[in-house]
Amino acid sequence: MRVVVQNDKSKDKCRVWWRRAAVRGGLAALAVGAVVSGCTVPGAEPEVRPAPGQQRLQGPAEALDSYASRLRASRAALAAAAERWGLDRVPLTPPPPPARKPRITARDGFEVDGQEELDLPPVFTTIPTKQKVVFLTIDDGAEKDPAFLRMMSDLKIPYTAFLSNYLVEDDYGYFRKMQARGITLNNHTLTHPYLPGLSYEEQKDEICGMQRIMRKQFGKRPAVFRPPYGNYNRDTLVAAKSCGIQYAPIWDEEVFVDHWEYREDDQSLHPGDIVLSHFRGRDDWNGTMPDMVRRFLDKVTREGYAVARLEDYL
Repeated sequence: MRVVVQNDKSKDKCRVWWRRAAVRGGLAALAVGAVVSGCTVPGAEPEVRPAPGQQRLQGPAEALDSYASRLRASRAALAAAAERWGLDRVPLTPPPPPARKPRITARDGFEVDGQEELDLPPVFTTIPTKQKVVFLTIDDGAEKDPAFLRMMSDLKIPYTAFLSNYLVEDDYGYFRKMQARGITLNNHTLTHPYLPGLSYEEQKDEICGMQRIMRKQFGKRPAVFRPPYGNYNRDTLVAAKSCGIQYAPIWDEEVFVDHWEYREDDQSLHPGDIVLSHFRGRDDWNGTMPDMVRRFLDKVTREGYAVARLEDYL
């Protein structure tokens, strides 16, 4: 019904019209006549009401609807990326980072003399958590495959890189692109030596020297270090601490382009496991880094695991 705003004189005229019309007809006829005459129904609000149909959400409802729309779009994009990169299924979304970080200690049997007394960086293979998450870590930096960067960005898979300078110095820019995508770059020594075979000072040069490179090339000294080959001794951890290192994670499983290897006798994944791989391509593998990622994701997703960001738990 059209609502007309009236002045005082027109209101008096309409009141007379309504008294006469009420004697002649029913409500329907009255309503039609009111529109023709320009008189409103008594008690009608003078404001113009919105047209019928879906109304615009406001406040919390609008925000919730917008979030749901973004979530649907994100899931659709992820599903499309999973199909494009040849995955068996869409990777699972990890839970939010823990509000309280777990306490990280050296794995039993992986301690060195003075581990607790000197507060040395712990060596560990698994993050203590009951959540079904695993952590992908990739070592050294030999292969610099642009397709790998695109794949991980498209699929939104977090990972942690441990870099050795002699393998990355020919293309720091590749790893800056990685860093710009939110990937943490960590220390894996200057030249990837067998550290227990070196003196304390030589080990310190390897670790602290890489810290200086990381600061110069990537803007910060990392707090996380992985000893090459997973080998270390007391001098390694003492030197690492002197260079600003707080954690020394190694791994529980290793994934290659064509198979997995396990540290534990049960040959299976566990909540919080750290998985190792390497920056490798066809020169070393029978495949590419995207092939390795495909093998990794197909297994962890099939077994109900999401890939989380290691630094969120440290």
